[in-house]
Amino acid sequence: MSAPSVLPPVVYHPAYSAPLPPGHRFPMHKYARLAQVLEAQGLVGPEGVHTPEPASFEMLSAVHDPAYVRQALEAAVPPDVERRIGMPVTRGVSDRAQAAVGGTLLAARLALRHGLACNTAGGSHHAGPQGGAGFCVFNDVGVAARALLEAGEIRQALVVDLDVHQGDGTAFIFEREPRVFTFSMHGEKNYPTRRGPSDLDIDLPDGTEDEAYLAELRSILPALLDRVAPDLVFYIAGVDTHRDDRLGRLGLSDEGLRRRETYVMETCLPVAPVVGLIGGGYDDDIDRLVARHAILHRAAADAWRRDLPGMHWT
Repeated sequence: MSAPSVLPPVVYHPAYSAPLPPGHRFPMHKYARLAQVLEAQGLVGPEGVHTPEPASFEMLSAVHDPAYVRQALEAAVPPDVERRIGMPVTRGVSDRAQAAVGGTLLAARLALRHGLACNTAGGSHHAGPQGGAGFCVFNDVGVAARALLEAGEIRQALVVDLDVHQGDGTAFIFEREPRVFTFSMHGEKNYPTRRGPSDLDIDLPDGTEDEAYLAELRSILPALLDRVAPDLVFYIAGVDTHRDDRLGRLGLSDEGLRRRETYVMETCLPVAPVVGLIGGGYDDDIDRLVARHAILHRAAADAWRRDLPGMHWT
């Protein structure tokens, strides 16, 4: 059966980039720039990007404390919570977080339909049941997975979190949920200091380079897929694992990132649909950072064109 498009679906919303104070260290403009680069590089199909509906209060409150959700949506988050988040939760930042959650849910549903889809945002894995933290207002994977489970669209999910930081918020959200298996491979000496209870955590020493990183991943992922037997894989492809990342402490190269994304696609797609999320990445040069994030989308396009075994075209 042939693919419905020449390229996998890409999800984007103009609200993904919200205004922040001048000089703020979070690279908010990377989302809009990534969408532009993907278009310019021919990584968006002729149907264009898919635009999500923002996540509703009810969806967000199924995962996060409803009082916190209300504060965030009304741009009335207390100062101590804003400090934990690391940015002012203005109306624009709140709208951005709602749109990103809706984007991950839409990408997940597109992946279930076509076998593979990517969001140009997502991977906000530090937001937990009580609220936001670490540049994350809402946990998009947490909300999307919960919504899909409750709707009966999936029975089992696997989170493959390869951001340099441990996915603590996602782990706390699903610590008593056997239908979501959380796997995080990250730097052992990086944020957060209080780790969440992932189903599987792998700590990597500072400076871990391509070969050692990929060997560790290869030793884990195939057996994990066999054990979990997911209906959907949420893949957080953080590029803060790059050796030049401003907040990372690992040693991956551009080629290492390419090999990682290719390996995840080749290993997961024969087992289950994959939704790709860009995760973290920090560099003062936005174009250099966006080039790293685009590696995920290029690997997804390559997998799509090769029609890897097990992909579920409609």
